[in-house]
Amino acid sequence: MKRACVIGDPIAHSRSPLVHRFWLAELGIAGSYDREHVPAGELEGFIRALGQDGYCGCNVTIPHKEAAFRLVQEPTELARRLGAVNTLWRDGQGRLHGDNTDVHGFVANLDQEAPGWRERTGTALILGAGGSARAIIAGLLGCGIERLVIANRSPERGLALAAAQPGRLQAVSLADLGDVLPDTDLLVNTTSLGMTGQPRHAFGLGALKAEALVTDIVYVPLETALLREARLRGHRTVAGLGMLLHQAVPGFTHWYGARPSVSPALYRHVAADIEPSLA
Repeated sequence: MKRACVIGDPIAHSRSPLVHRFWLAELGIAGSYDREHVPAGELEGFIRALGQDGYCGCNVTIPHKEAAFRLVQEPTELARRLGAVNTLWRDGQGRLHGDNTDVHGFVANLDQEAPGWRERTGTALILGAGGSARAIIAGLLGCGIERLVIANRSPERGLALAAAQPGRLQAVSLADLGDVLPDTDLLVNTTSLGMTGQPRHAFGLGALKAEALVTDIVYVPLETALLREARLRGHRTVAGLGMLLHQAVPGFTHWYGARPSVSPALYRHVAADIEPSLA
C-alpha cells in the first residue's frame, strides 16, 4: 500500500488529507495519506528518510517550502526559479525530486472556473509579495500576461520582485491602488487578508473596471470579504479552494500512478469541511 503525507508546523489545519483520501477512494487505490507534524529542527531528518520510512512522497506546507527546496536533489526548473517546493517524491534510483505545484494550481483553477481569462487579461494586479505571490507571478508570466503590478505593504519587497523583469513587472504601494485599479483586468489577493481570524482588506473596489476578474488564494472562508464585495459589484470571481484542489493533482499522480480530476463532488466534499452548513 502506497503512503504519502503532508508535513508542516502547524499541520492540524491542512485539508490535503480530505483531497487525497477522496481520490484514493474514488479511484479504488489501496493507499493512505496522513498529516505529519514536523518542526523545523526535524525537517532535514524527515526528508532524508523519505522513501525509507514507508512514505513514497509528501506535500510540504508552511513554513518549510524554502528549506525543503535546499534538501532535494532534483528540483524542477520551476522550483529552482522559485526557490521553494511543495511536492516531493523519489524516482526509481532513489533520487529526491521536488516541484512547486502552486503555479499549476493557480492557473488550472482560473482555467476551469473562468475560461478565456488569459485572452481577456492585459494587466494583472497582485496583492502581496511573499512566496505565494512569487508562484502566482510565475504562473501569470508563463500564461503570457503582458503587465503585472505588485502592490505590497512593504514596497521594498514588491520592488525586489519587479526587478526580475522590469519590462513586465511593476511595483506600487497600497496607497497607489486607486491609480492601478481602472486598468486592472485580473485582481489577485495572495496575502492572508480576509482569512478567518485575520483583518480584511482596507481598500474599496470602486475604481476597478466592471469587466475585471477577482480571485483570492484564501479559502477559509470559502468566500472572503474581497470576493463578496466584488461579486456584489457584478465582477466575476474565482474562490481560492480550487487552487488547493488543483495543486494536489501532480503529487497524487507521482505517488499513486493515476491522474485524478478536480470534480464538483470533490469541491463539495472539502467545502463542507470548511463550512459545515454546506454539508
